[in-house]
Parts: sequence; C-alpha cells; structure tokens
Amino acid sequence: MKKFLLTAALIALAGPAFAQHANTAIKPDALKWVDVPALPKGAQAAVVIGDPAKPGELYVVRLKVPANYQVPPHTHPYDTQILTVMSGSLALEMGEKFEKKGELLKAGSVLVHAGKTPHYVWTGTEETIIQAEGIGPAVGIEYVNPADDPRKK
Repeated sequence: MKKFLLTAALIALAGPAFAQHANTAIKPDALKWVDVPALPKGAQAAVVIGDPAKPGELYVVRLKVPANYQVPPHTHPYDTQILTVMSGSLALEMGEKFEKKGELLKAGSVLVHAGKTPHYVWTGTEETIIQAEGIGPAVGIEYVNPADDPRKK
C-alpha cells in the first residue's frame, strides 16, 4: 500500500510536467546513447524526455549495461525513481555490502526505488536496458566505499 501511495503521489505531482510532453513520440533509434563515467565501465544512458538535472521537471532516462554488470553499494541524492526493466534482467538490493542474493527482475518488471538509501545492482547474462522516471533533479551517485568510484580510478 505504501508503494502504491508513493507512486500515486509522484503521478499527481507530475501532472503539469506530463502536459508539456503530451503527444510526443520518441523512437528507440532516435536516442543518443552516451557513456556514464560515474558508473562502472560499459554503462550508457540516453535521455528520452526532460532534463534529469532540472528541479521539478519530469524526466525519462534509459540506462543500458552489458551482461553480468555490477554496481557496488551506493546512494543517490534524489528521493524516488520508478524503474522499469525494458530488456534483460536486473536485481536491486538494499544494503552497504554487495551480496548477490535476491531476485533478478525480468523485462516488464517495475519497481519504486528510494534513492537516498544504500543499495547495489547487478544484471543477468544478457545486456539490460532500464528506464528510470521521476521528477528532477535526479543526478548524482555516491559510493559507500569511495574506492569503488570509477571517476577516481
């Protein structure tokens, strides 16, 4: 019930932001994929709608990662994102220690993710594309162990 209320609140707050993107069609082959230096090598992102750095703006971003990908424990400064597994599989678990336990979510799975909590991620044996949606700002990542930060290597 708590997740439902959180999702409903996000949608209600996003109403005006949705209006500015009404009747917009974005085709997958039109996306511009760019490397993401803040994530381990191999991650690419494409902004679908909006500007994730802009406060109060609706954004939709896709993240593409290779097979058997892992992101060490980290946090994000934003509050909440809605994540959809578009293809492949993804596990997102809470905690400050990486432990490959938990369920890989298959394509079509949706989860509401609270960004300010320590968590870690891994994927299955195929390339995975995840879509993240929310209200900006939604940028930033801080690794629990600073040595895991690829920007410092």
